[in-house]
Amino acid sequence: MSDPTERPAVDDDAWATACEEDLQAEKARRRAQYGSQPGSAAEELKKLLEAVADKVSAFQTSLPGMAAQSAVQQLVDQARSAVEPVIERNPHVFDHLAAAGNELLAAYRSAVEGHERRWTQGPTAAEDDRDPRDEGDASSEHIDLD
Repeated sequence: MSDPTERPAVDDDAWATACEEDLQAEKARRRAQYGSQPGSAAEELKKLLEAVADKVSAFQTSLPGMAAQSAVQQLVDQARSAVEPVIERNPHVFDHLAAAGNELLAAYRSAVEGHERRWTQGPTAAEDDRDPRDEGDASSEHIDLD
């Protein structure tokens, strides 16, 4: 006989299991709706290299002469053999480079948007009253983005 106060066996990880199932279902729903997510920066670089190699291979068939075609194929093979081992050994480096590129782009946008806003709005009343010889004004600072 069993004790009436005895609880049924409970999965200790039931919450974690349910969360994982929900996460997998949500990922499947998003894949169906939006397509597959981009991979890591290293995987995307591999895809780019493959696409470029395919285009160059298609281009080489229109080149006159066997020497030109073999030179193009040799160039593609050399590039692939040089880049693929680097990608395989250091996949996280490309993730860091992609993140750094995003940060640089955000900094550039911030600098440009601030200047564009000042250029398009024209001088404000406070700027009209200032002494043009005042060199401490930040709005007259020139930022060279080239």
